Amino acid sequence: MRRALLIIGLFLSLSGLASAQTVDEIIGRYLKSIGGLDKIHAVKTLRRNGKFIGGGGFEAVVTQENKRSNLVRGEFSLQGMTAINAYDGSTGWKIEPWNGKKDPEAMGEEEMKSILEDADFDGPLVDYQKKGYKIEFVGTDKFEGTDTVKLRITKPNGDVYIYHLDTDYYVPIKIDTKRFVRGAEREYETVLGDYKEVAGWFLPYSIETNVKGRPDKSKVVYDQIQPNVEIDDTRFKMPTVAGSPNKN
Repeated sequence: MRRALLIIGLFLSLSGLASAQTVDEIIGRYLKSIGGLDKIHAVKTLRRNGKFIGGGGFEAVVTQENKRSNLVRGEFSLQGMTAINAYDGSTGWKIEPWNGKKDPEAMGEEEMKSILEDADFDGPLVDYQKKGYKIEFVGTDKFEGTDTVKLRITKPNGDVYIYHLDTDYYVPIKIDTKRFVRGAEREYETVLGDYKEVAGWFLPYSIETNVKGRPDKSKVVYDQIQPNVEIDDTRFKMPTVAGSPNKN
C-alpha cells in the first residue's frame, strides 16, 4: 500500500510539473507570436480611437488611453456628451453626464474590477507571476470552428478568466470572465479579433462583449492605435470639484 501511494504521489508531482511546463510553453508561443517581450516593454503609452456599436446598431465614439504602469482613461462620446472612466493607479473615478451629472464620482465595486482589468497595460499573460496571477492549462476546445487551447487565469481577488488561444498563432480569440461582486457571481464573454501590428506588438482592433447567456452584444472597433504618444499623468487624475478640498 505504501509503495502504491508513493507511486501515485510521484505521478501527481510529475503531472503538476508537466502542466506548469505546458503553461509556460503556451505563453512562450503567445509572446513570440505577438512580438516578444522587448517590443511589448518598449511601448510606454497607447491611445486607441474607434467606435462603440451597441444593441440596435447605435454608435458612439470611444477613446482609451493607457500609460505604464497601470494608468487608464476611457471616453465614450454620444449626442454631444462625453462619459469618462479612469484610474490613476490608486483611485477609480467616473463622470456620467447623461442625467445632468457633471462632477466626477468614485466607482462602484464592479466598475473598479472592470477598470483594473483595462489598466493592466500588457494583459494578464505578460509577467503574470510578478502580478500574482495563477495560470493553469485546462484543456483544448473549439471556438467558431477554430481549435483552441484554454488557460485559466485566477487573480488574487478571486476573479477568473478562461483564455481561448487559437492553435495557429496562440493569440486569445475568446475570453470567459467570472467576477465576484458583493458575493454574487457575474459572467461575461469577450471575443477578440482583427489583430494588427502596433510598434512591433500585435493587438486586437475588434472587441465584442456580452453578459453570458444574453443575446445582446456590444462591440468596440478601433480605427487607430497609437504607441508612445505623450500623455500627461493629470489625464488620469480625478478633477477637483469646485468648493471641495483637493485630494490629489
